Amino acid sequence: MISIDTPKIERAGTFTLGDRVIRRLGYGAMQLAGPHVFGPPRDRAAAVAVLREAVALGVTHIDTSDFYGPHVTNEIIREALHPYADDLTIVTKVGARRDEEGAWLPFFAPDELRSAVHDNLKRLGLEALDVVNFRAMFALTPTEGSIAEPVGVLADLKREGLVRHIGVSNVTAAQIAEARGVTEIVCVQNMYNLVHREDDALVDDLAKDGVAYVPFFPLGGFSPLQSSALSAVAVRLGATPMQVALAWLLRRSPNILLIPGTSSVAHLRENLAAAELDLSDAVMSELETVAA
Repeated sequence: MISIDTPKIERAGTFTLGDRVIRRLGYGAMQLAGPHVFGPPRDRAAAVAVLREAVALGVTHIDTSDFYGPHVTNEIIREALHPYADDLTIVTKVGARRDEEGAWLPFFAPDELRSAVHDNLKRLGLEALDVVNFRAMFALTPTEGSIAEPVGVLADLKREGLVRHIGVSNVTAAQIAEARGVTEIVCVQNMYNLVHREDDALVDDLAKDGVAYVPFFPLGGFSPLQSSALSAVAVRLGATPMQVALAWLLRRSPNILLIPGTSSVAHLRENLAAAELDLSDAVMSELETVAA
């Protein structure tokens, strides 16, 4: 396992997200909530410690949402990090809500989106949100349907000074084009990893335009990918499969920003140490067999 006392995540490089320069290896706060991203964490002090350690190790990009918990992760972020460092960029998302049983439901009528933005502002303790992703919730996976109206609502909130930049999540290429016809889109957040490669062409197209691509579930989701080829590469490099999967994404395209999540300081250090892993062309070719 690649592990060092102080992971040098600056080796992963930087990317300009809107008007903010951030390190490409960031942190996703989803796992700070309770099981299934619902309710409070088992150990709130540990969740606070993870966030503080992430920032101490150089993370400048934290991904969150007020529907994680709901409200839980934003409240923990504020407790752990407010007042925020000048170089810290917090990216949140709207477009969904949780019911009393924890189900994920659409929440993107104009008044609902405005309410969600104000909830994120209040719980994070911010006057304006750095980046807000609109998560399209026609289904749990990208599904066609117009997103012009909800993106337009966020564009209005941007003009009002409550949102600085806008992104989209769980979207198709056609929806991205539609959103870009409404306002500037600085990032796209979709599921993508060594196996789930449906967005290969999209990643490359966005890179040409300087738009960030932020993959979630870098090792397959809540049921991690099991691959003999990936495991063999990891053993040979003295790394974990997750570290190799993260390093592959960093090498895949310079516009990819990573937000691996964890509720453990030790696991956080493991994830960030992926920046130390330099994959050769031969290893990248070998990893292509995982997708095949």
